[in-house]
Amino acid sequence: MHIGEVAARTELSLRTIRHYEETGLVIPSARSQGGFRLYTEADVARLMVIRRMKPLGFSLDEMRDLLEATDRLDADADGAEGDEGDADEREALLDRVRHYERAAARKIEDLRAQLTRAEDFASTLRARLERTTPDAQQSDPPRTPRTAQL
Repeated sequence: MHIGEVAARTELSLRTIRHYEETGLVIPSARSQGGFRLYTEADVARLMVIRRMKPLGFSLDEMRDLLEATDRLDADADGAEGDEGDADEREALLDRVRHYERAAARKIEDLRAQLTRAEDFASTLRARLERTTPDAQQSDPPRTPRTAQL
């Protein structure tokens, strides 16, 4: 598929996809005779991994490291069973993926805490607005300590 279709499917801009290509995170699988980038479903899946990592604050280097580990694991899965050295390498790759899974879980918890604080803030603002609307002024607003009011 062409880059425009990939952009629509991944909800990434053309510029972002080209940037990821320049940094080596995703390389189009082929080029058309006219030189247009051509992408496969695997390329789209790779871009979706990047897209999911970005809001969690992973760096480009971390994205590259995880993608390299998963690429090597996928290549090993496609190949024949290897020797003990291959098993050690596979375990090391799995450890890298586990590291990113744990990091993602920590980042998700941090985001949940931030969301809770943001919801509390929005609730405080709503309460403040309710206290100052004409309808609310007709009845006595509840008294709270000044430090709790905005």
